[in-house]
Amino acid sequence: MASVLSPPTTFFGRLRYLGPGFILSAAIVGSGELIATTALGATAGFVMFWIILLSCLVKVALQLEFGKNAIYTGTFMMHNFNRLPGLRLGKTHWSIWLWLSLQGLKLLQVGGIVGGVAIVLNMAWPGISVNVWAIASVMITSFLVYRGHYGPVEKGSLVMIMLFTAVILISLALLQGTQYAIHWEQVKSGLQFSLPAGMVAIAFGAFGITGVGGDEIMYYNYWCIEKGYATYTGPNDGTAEWDARAKGWFKVMYLDALLSMVVYTIVTAAFYLLGAAVLHSSGSVPEGYQMIEVLSKIFTETLGPWAKNLFLVGAFFVLYSTLFTATASWARVWGDAFGELGWMGFDTAERQRKTIGILSWILPAVWCILFLFLQSPVMMVILGGIATSVLLLLVVYVSLVFRYRELPKSLSPSVAYDVFFWISVISILMVSGYGVWQIL
Repeated sequence: MASVLSPPTTFFGRLRYLGPGFILSAAIVGSGELIATTALGATAGFVMFWIILLSCLVKVALQLEFGKNAIYTGTFMMHNFNRLPGLRLGKTHWSIWLWLSLQGLKLLQVGGIVGGVAIVLNMAWPGISVNVWAIASVMITSFLVYRGHYGPVEKGSLVMIMLFTAVILISLALLQGTQYAIHWEQVKSGLQFSLPAGMVAIAFGAFGITGVGGDEIMYYNYWCIEKGYATYTGPNDGTAEWDARAKGWFKVMYLDALLSMVVYTIVTAAFYLLGAAVLHSSGSVPEGYQMIEVLSKIFTETLGPWAKNLFLVGAFFVLYSTLFTATASWARVWGDAFGELGWMGFDTAERQRKTIGILSWILPAVWCILFLFLQSPVMMVILGGIATSVLLLLVVYVSLVFRYRELPKSLSPSVAYDVFFWISVISILMVSGYGVWQIL
């Protein structure tokens, strides 16, 4: 068991304690990047490249608030939700009931990702049906994460990040030797902060899809605690030594969040550029998971048949990384929520491991059944995206409470941090509000 530990004071010392951001990067880079971001590039061309970059950069401030809350409280997210001020239904805070009400759509979303993984595997080995691949994928994933240990999830996420980042960057580099080569003038046109009138709605959608989302922001609490940041800081005893430790581990967490942001920004940007370069000129925007087949064909036509395998490897790890981290993360969030609702035990380490183990099998089974029944992965992902817009509004509210009500005064951030935080809040309120308005 980890104990109180003085935080590292050097850059390389802090690198040794990174990890939660790896898991978040693996979760973020999924169907949104492979499907939605590529389709956006195909639709808009290079002109909206700046929106993609901005959407990845600006949301990290809310993630930092959730990470800080994990460090100074040492308690899990749903436990902290249940201690927020305001209306309670029974013994449970309204925020947990709102979260629970959105989970039906979120189940569909991850079910769609199960379908995406199965489709890619079927393209690689067509002799095995999509349905069989879907069942095999969730069973293998459950087996990998059901024990509830942090280490394998972090290492698995890191391996997949390295693989899909390498594949997408290699693909982009190889593209430069074809008729789809990207030139600086094209990239420059996408950094002009211009927004054609007909692209406003698409721009709002792009901002919501890319970068860290409400789900990942909530996951971050669990991974920061399991990494040990809170335990290393120790309980708040009101001393100057505790303040110093907390601030030091804040700096480690900041580095972890910022480096993960760099990774998912680079990969998201690469997918967008692929769509803009390869598909925009043709005027065709493939629907949903057809994007995988179309892009693989373009690669084989320009680089040769061998390139299909390269692309499928990248597509698989992009999608599977989300399934893998979602299984581990959902088991924790749902277990925590069910614990607060009194439906499952989550109040001791032993009960947490047991609950995480059970949910690591049940949740993927539900995702798989939903996919097998509906057989419409694109629709499933889109419906989940609706819930994500509402969830982001909840995350903004909780972040404001954490920043201005829960954060100890001795840990107050700089004015520059608060400015960045408010830019995040206002941007997300505008985008999520627009999304909800469009739905209604």
